[in-house]
Amino acid sequence: MRGADHLAGAMADAGVDVVFSLSGNQIMPLYDALIDPGIRIVHTRHEAAAVFMADGYAQVSGKVGVALVTAAPGFGNALGALYTAAMSESPVVFLSGDSPVALDGQGAFQEFPQVDAARPFVKASERVTAAEDLSNAFARAVHLAQTGRPGPVHLALPFDVLTASAGPTNKPPAEAFLPTPCQPDDAAIQEVLDRLAGYERPLLLAGPQLSVSRSGDRLARLSAALDVPAIGLESPRGLRDPALGAFAELLAEADGLLYLGKAVDFMSGFAGKAQSSAAEVMMLDPDAAVIDRAKAALGSRLVLSGLADTLPAAETMIAVGSGAGARNGWHRDVSEALASRTKAKGRGGILAEQVGAAVQAEIDKHGDTILICDGGEFGQWIQATTSASTRLINGPSGAIGGCLPYAIGAKLARPEAPVIALMGDGTVGFHLSEFETAAREATHFVAIVGNDARWNAEQVIQLRDFGKDRLIGCDLSPGARYDQTAAALGCQGFQVTEGAALPAVLAEALSCGAPVCIDIAIEAQAAPTVARAAKVPA
Repeated sequence: MRGADHLAGAMADAGVDVVFSLSGNQIMPLYDALIDPGIRIVHTRHEAAAVFMADGYAQVSGKVGVALVTAAPGFGNALGALYTAAMSESPVVFLSGDSPVALDGQGAFQEFPQVDAARPFVKASERVTAAEDLSNAFARAVHLAQTGRPGPVHLALPFDVLTASAGPTNKPPAEAFLPTPCQPDDAAIQEVLDRLAGYERPLLLAGPQLSVSRSGDRLARLSAALDVPAIGLESPRGLRDPALGAFAELLAEADGLLYLGKAVDFMSGFAGKAQSSAAEVMMLDPDAAVIDRAKAALGSRLVLSGLADTLPAAETMIAVGSGAGARNGWHRDVSEALASRTKAKGRGGILAEQVGAAVQAEIDKHGDTILICDGGEFGQWIQATTSASTRLINGPSGAIGGCLPYAIGAKLARPEAPVIALMGDGTVGFHLSEFETAAREATHFVAIVGNDARWNAEQVIQLRDFGKDRLIGCDLSPGARYDQTAAALGCQGFQVTEGAALPAVLAEALSCGAPVCIDIAIEAQAAPTVARAAKVPA
C-alpha cells in the first residue's frame, strides 16, 4: 500500500466523509486513494474557499473539517482563510501537497518551507517525511485540532511520501483521534463561585465555543446556574457587535468579569480598559499563553486564573451553581441593553433593515435555518436584525469573503437545514466563482447580496475621517448583476429593486431546490450605532 492509502484509511477511521480541495500535481495520489474509502471530494475554485468550507463544515457539524490543497502557490493561497479559522476556533486539518523529500535543497518544483510559513496561522505544522508515519500524523492532527482551544493544524505531504510503499495498514487506535480534555480544578471552580457571590454586577464573557450555534443553550444554562449575565463574543466588532445592542455601555458598570474560554483582547475593550473599568477579572482558559498575557496586561485586577477547557468548565459550574436569583435588576439592565436597536433612516430605497426583517420572517417559518452573515455595513445590519439557532459570521479575524464557501460547507454538514447566506457586494466578489461549485455539488442555499455598488465600510470611514470631498477608490459598478453571474454559473438568480417584492422572492427562492442568488439593490447605510434609552425617573 502507498502512503496515500494509509492516509486515506486514517481519514476514514477519523470519521472524515468529505474533503474540500483544489487539485494539483502533488496531491493527485491522495485523490486516487480517497476513492476506495468513499470519501467525497468537493472540488473548489480557490484554495482559500476550500479552507472556508472546511471551517463552516466544522462549525456546523461539530466534527473536524478537512481542507486539501497543492504545494507552494496553492498552499499560500489558503493562509488568509487559515487565520480566520484559527480566530474562530474551528477544528480544521489543513493538508498540503509538497515537493519530494528526496529533492530537498535541490530546487525541486514548488519547493517551499511550508512548515515555517504555516506556523503563525495554525496550532502546529508538521512535514511528514516517511510513508509509514502518515496515519499517525493525521491522528495527531485531528487530536490536536480538537484539544484545548480548537483550531487548525497543518500537515505537509511530500509527493514521494504519498507514493512510497508503506507496507500493511498501520491503524492508529481510535483514542488517538480524540481530544485530551483539561478538566477544571475543583478548588478554582469553588473560588470562582465564591468570588461571584460577592459581586453585585458581574458579567461572564465567553468565546466562540459557547456560541448558541456550537453549544445550544449551554451558555444560557450557565448564566442561570451562576445568576450572572453571560455574553458570547465572536464578532470582529467585539462589544460593538450590533447583535449585542447597547451591551458595550454596561461593561463600565460591572464590578466583576469572568472570562471563560475568551482571551482578554480588543473584543472586550481589553477587559474594559477603554471604559476605565476597575472590575476584578477572573479567567478560566485552556491556553497558558492566553492567561499569561492577561496577567501581564491586567496586573492585580486579575484575581484568579486557571487552566481548563471551556466546555468542561461550563458544565462543572452548571452542575454546582446555585442559581440564587438575587440579581434580577442587573439581569434586566443587561437584557434591555441587548435588546436595544436603532431604527434605520432611509431616503426611499430598500434598507438592510428591511432585508433582515424579511429573512427573519422566513427563519421563523423554518426552525432549523442556518444563517450566515458576512460583510461590512450590510452584514452588521443583518446581524442586528436577524437571529437563528445556528449562525455563522466572519468571526474575530474581521476578514470578509468567506460567506459562499461557508454556505457550501454548512449545507454539506446539515443537508436537511435551509441555509440563508447574506453578504455585501464587496464580499461576494472574493469567491463569486464558488456559485459554480454550489451548482455542481448540488448544495442548495439562498445567497442574498446587498448591492449598494461600493465598498461601503471603507467609504463610511472616508466620510467620517476625511470628508465627502475626499472619497476615493471605494466605488463598485452600479450595473453589476450578481444574480445574472450566479445564473451563468449554473444557479438560479433573482433581482429585487422594490422592497415590497422581497418576501415573495425570498419564499420562492427557498422553495426552488437549487442554489440561488438574490441581488437586492439596497441603499448604502453606515452600520447601526446603538445606545441605551435614557431611563425615566420613577
